[in-house]
Amino acid sequence: MATSPCSSSGVSSSSSSGLGADAGLEIRTRSVEQTLVPLVSQITTLINHKDKPKRSDKTLQAIQRVGQAVNLAVGRFVTVGEAIANENHELKEEMSVACIEARRAGETIAQLTDVASLDHPESDSHITIFTDKTGVVKAARLLLSSVTKVLVLADRIVIKQIITSRNKVLATMEQLEKVSSFQEFVQIFSQFGNEMVEFAHLTGDRQNDLKDEKKKARMAASRAVLEKCTMMLLTASKTCLRHPDCESARINKDGVFHRMRLALEQVIEIVTDSRPNGENEMAPISIYSGIKEFKNKVEGLRENLYFLSKENLSTMLEVILEHTEDFTDSAYTSHEHREHILELSKQAKMELEQLVSVWMQAQNQKTKDLMEDLEVAILKTCQCMNELKREVHSAATSLAADLLKYHTDHMVLKALKITGVEGNLEAVAEYTCKLSEQKEQLVEMCRLLRHVSGTEPLEITCIHAEDTFQVTGPQIISAAETLALHPSSKIAKENLEVFCEAWESQLSDMSLLLREINDVFEGRRGEKRVYLSLPRPGKHNANLKALKPVKLDTEEQAKIAKLGLELHLLTSDVDSETEKWEDQDNEIVQHGQGMSSMAYSMYLFTRGEGLLKTTQDLFHQAEIFAREGTKLASALQAFSDQVHEDDKPLLLLEAEKVISMCKQLQVTAKASAQGKSATFTKVDACILKTRNVMTLLCQLLPLCCKLLRKNKAGNGCLKPAPPWKEDRIRTGTNARTPERRVETLGIKSLENHVTNMTFLESK
Repeated sequence: MATSPCSSSGVSSSSSSGLGADAGLEIRTRSVEQTLVPLVSQITTLINHKDKPKRSDKTLQAIQRVGQAVNLAVGRFVTVGEAIANENHELKEEMSVACIEARRAGETIAQLTDVASLDHPESDSHITIFTDKTGVVKAARLLLSSVTKVLVLADRIVIKQIITSRNKVLATMEQLEKVSSFQEFVQIFSQFGNEMVEFAHLTGDRQNDLKDEKKKARMAASRAVLEKCTMMLLTASKTCLRHPDCESARINKDGVFHRMRLALEQVIEIVTDSRPNGENEMAPISIYSGIKEFKNKVEGLRENLYFLSKENLSTMLEVILEHTEDFTDSAYTSHEHREHILELSKQAKMELEQLVSVWMQAQNQKTKDLMEDLEVAILKTCQCMNELKREVHSAATSLAADLLKYHTDHMVLKALKITGVEGNLEAVAEYTCKLSEQKEQLVEMCRLLRHVSGTEPLEITCIHAEDTFQVTGPQIISAAETLALHPSSKIAKENLEVFCEAWESQLSDMSLLLREINDVFEGRRGEKRVYLSLPRPGKHNANLKALKPVKLDTEEQAKIAKLGLELHLLTSDVDSETEKWEDQDNEIVQHGQGMSSMAYSMYLFTRGEGLLKTTQDLFHQAEIFAREGTKLASALQAFSDQVHEDDKPLLLLEAEKVISMCKQLQVTAKASAQGKSATFTKVDACILKTRNVMTLLCQLLPLCCKLLRKNKAGNGCLKPAPPWKEDRIRTGTNARTPERRVETLGIKSLENHVTNMTFLESK
């Protein structure tokens, strides 16, 4: 991501003032990003103050208070940074330089805003914020850059902690591999367990702090492996110690150690953002993402006929169709699905040929008829790709549902346990073959699901599931063989149980994964989808039964596409604004997220996708959206009682606007429409009015967030900074150890002080 703190962290307004951080610093965690938000917000307010001929004493005092408050908070912040530098000699030089720069910039801002005592603050005889705006901008830029540098350096300490913890775990694992007595094993494993708990806490915090959802999913997968393998390592090692001459027991144990080392290595790759030997990570390409990119390129022709070549489009389609061979070549794809996929692949080639033909003509002669033909060709091509996507999704998810249902009884695992205890090697061999067949089915299922997973985190989860089945299958077989060779061994029996439980757990996880994949495909967007309400038979207006469901045809979709795209962009803006709120349970945020989710499903309707299949579905959704907007207005009115008297009228005025616009939308959605033309006009009006409400919502959310921060800051009073050691030391069980002491001087302590930079903002 861009390395400026003025990015998606909610401080983009600062860019207009020329503020930015060192371009060499990359902010990868939410804690660093969010710590910068109040500082950037405050400095931006200071720089963007309105230059008026006359300034009241109140305005001058407010400006001076902000400058002094920033300087005081920076001073405390720097004190913590210097303490961190003293604790970590390898960072001392860089950290000290950044702290000196931050202190100097804070003092400069305090000097330039020392205006309340001056008779003529805009006079050239005094260098102030009014006479030297450039100086303030320079000081602000230096302050942001140096504070960001301090935070990123402090974040390196967290990374160092994780690496140190990993090294401890690896060293203890090496000891565990070499032990030859139970007594020694028990002692070392006890130490190993404590180290794994510490590593789990550190990596769990890091996982939650990561901004990149893909990295977060990879971290979750690696941590899941380590969690399950810890118990496997215990029983596999004990089995090997009990039966030291058993080859299958040794293979079983070695497999666990190998998998744990790979997972530990991946955690460090994610944390340090590096790959072994400098190799680049090759992201697997799925059919879903390929189709999405292809459609975006095709639809881009509406705006620009020359931004890509026909060869590019043809190549993209070829890659997608190559991936469909994973379905058509699979022994587990039904004959019906295979035939449909082949037919749609053929049709996609024909539609693209037609599109390219019209597109080339339009480049030479841009007539109205040709542009209309191009629009139809674009829609037909996209519609064909949607049908292909729907077909492969159906093929993958129906296979997954069938396999998961078939294997829920775990008959093969039960049989392996029974025949193992009986010492029946021949029967164990028979059932291990069946387990291998089951493993191949489940691995193929994961590969196909990855193509239709819909998001990168879900793709990674599919890959993790595939790896789990690949590895756990052979481990169950080696554990079963060990038990069959030593049928009276309690530890061998326990070991087989542990590996079978891991297999069963992964099957259970697959059911949840399948549900998530279906949610994404249907436009439910996971947790945000809870607000989407669709008509259900018998639960809504009885008149619905008499209305004939209507779908938009290709021409109508073309007319409404631009409006739908605007709605889509607005949902992204609203989602971005709601993510900036610290309190995600705030009523205003909850209603905003709900409205965004419903608007998104209405956008999908304009593309012929999602859960809203008919115009009647859309109209009902518009009614629910309007009701949610009315609830938002009530929340705004309640919030107005908590803000300063000067801000209350503005908030009440905005709430009235929301109520008025939602009432208009409700009237439109409930109005009867007879005939195709009237129905389309009603659809257009509903989406237009939804767009207008969303536009207002985009303005309201940052306003409310700003007022909330202002309210919390106590109308400009400088809040006392919390003791920077107290909270962290209290949470540590071994506060005297060097590692724990370092933890007390990490990001969180710095965060406390920058947070206290939210003070009175000039009006």
